[in-house]
Amino acid sequence: MAGLHELTIHETRGALLRKEASVTEVVTAYLERIEELDKSLNSYLTVLADQALEQARAYDSGTLPLQDKPLGGVPLALKDVLCTQGVRTTCGSRILENFIPPFDATAVARLKENGAILLGKTNMDEFAMGSSNENSAYGPVRNPWDMERVPGGSSGGSAAAVAADLCAGALGTDTGGSIRQPASFCGVVGMKPTYGRVSRYGLVAFASSLDQIGPITKDVRDAALLLQVVAGHDPRDSTCLEQPVGDLQARLDEPIRGMTLGIPKEYFVEGMDPEVARAMEEAFAVFRDLGARLVEISLPHTDYGVAAYYIIAPAEASSNLARYDGVKYGFRKQEARDLLTMYRESRNLGFGAEVKRRIMLGTYSLSAGYYDAYYRKASQVRTLIKQDFIQAFDNCDAIIAPVVPTPAFKIGEKTQDPLQMYLSDVLTLPASLAGIPGISVPCGHTSGGLPVGLQVLGPHFGEAVVLQLAHNFEKNTDHGNKKPSFP
Repeated sequence: MAGLHELTIHETRGALLRKEASVTEVVTAYLERIEELDKSLNSYLTVLADQALEQARAYDSGTLPLQDKPLGGVPLALKDVLCTQGVRTTCGSRILENFIPPFDATAVARLKENGAILLGKTNMDEFAMGSSNENSAYGPVRNPWDMERVPGGSSGGSAAAVAADLCAGALGTDTGGSIRQPASFCGVVGMKPTYGRVSRYGLVAFASSLDQIGPITKDVRDAALLLQVVAGHDPRDSTCLEQPVGDLQARLDEPIRGMTLGIPKEYFVEGMDPEVARAMEEAFAVFRDLGARLVEISLPHTDYGVAAYYIIAPAEASSNLARYDGVKYGFRKQEARDLLTMYRESRNLGFGAEVKRRIMLGTYSLSAGYYDAYYRKASQVRTLIKQDFIQAFDNCDAIIAPVVPTPAFKIGEKTQDPLQMYLSDVLTLPASLAGIPGISVPCGHTSGGLPVGLQVLGPHFGEAVVLQLAHNFEKNTDHGNKKPSFP
């Protein structure tokens, strides 16, 4: 058997139920690995060692039942944008450095109800605003495959922790690609569900019409298992839909012969790394060998996705982040001489540069005289992008494409050019704007050993199809079996 820290979620469950290992041994294996490696990776902001070991001992003593909980005894991590009762939740920001929520997010509560053990909270771009995890107030996360490179963002801490075997799986959030892009950069599986599939209650908001919680895991079966647990209607979130989830694992092993897969011509953008393009061609060949029919499709409004997103998301962010004013909770500048100065200095010192940039962009686009020209127009473009996908799915069962045009870039490479950083999201933003489900699954490595991810996109509430395709691809390749090696 592989080392306990190397096991997937379902393998961990099997080992525990067969009594090949105790829960305490599993948790200890992860905690020792975090202690050994995370000083370099910086993937965790908070480690709950005592709490995790206490829960593990309760399982081993029989105080907690192991048998009937689908995640019983499994050590998981949470992106630090999800509220956790009694545990610090920073959102990667100084302004929430000492914030301890009085309640659990719905997704967190569902993990706990199903037996998961929480190892800790993972590092992230501040308020989920970023594509590299360099915007965290607590320092950048490093990519386990190359410590000089970014892990992607904003869920880079979760992706790096999963890739480095510092947890069995994790939750991240995806607003414009923040699960799929770091999953691609770190060589793991990351899934964004349909908007409304998972409750956002207790998720600290960035852009409320886009944010969605999803799993980051070592394989596709684990992604289906975690999503099954956290998905489903929640009356506390008005955007969480009463749509049956179904059994997301039931179709994983069904063959895909006869399915039609669309390849969007607009996703092969100018400047795409040739090794990414090669990995895509090899991935497409695997689907053909499995009996799928591949057809070229068009998503004609793809080019407008970046512009529309970077109006809509900052506009919603400027509204959502207005609550951080130094009054109710969070950081307050104590020596301010009057109320206005306290507001200004608390926000100036509490927020990082990227968050302030997006607040200003959003406030401008919502201001009198500019709303129609910017936010309204971007919302209309968003509708066109959504219609592109709906029409495309009339002709295919799912869409396959690259996740990112390049492999992971070096830390510091794009920090001085925000536009270049934003353009790294060009292939993930459209699905977020349309609200459709998508997954990143490992599909190769560059000559330098960096992972490349394949994106599978499905129609609204088509998670089962997306997972089926990704799982069939995964079990007929060995890309997901490769692990980063540490000096």
